Amino acid sequence: MEFSTTDYVKKSLLDTQARIREFMDYSDIVEGDDLRRFFKSYAESEAHHAQEMREWIENKQKKSGQNHFS
Repeated sequence: MEFSTTDYVKKSLLDTQARIREFMDYSDIVEGDDLRRFFKSYAESEAHHAQEMREWIENKQKKSGQNHFS
């Protein structure tokens, strides 16, 4: 079975969303304000990338006539 570019982007989006959750969790439990800020900032950066991936997928689906995110 071959995967399409969209499949790879969707997989990357899921992986990125998991990292966001992990980094937010880390920011809550680690000791040290600097490290907490680092993890929170990293989560926010990853969220920006996740949004870009989601927009790419949605635009691709609009062009192909699909109306849902799956």
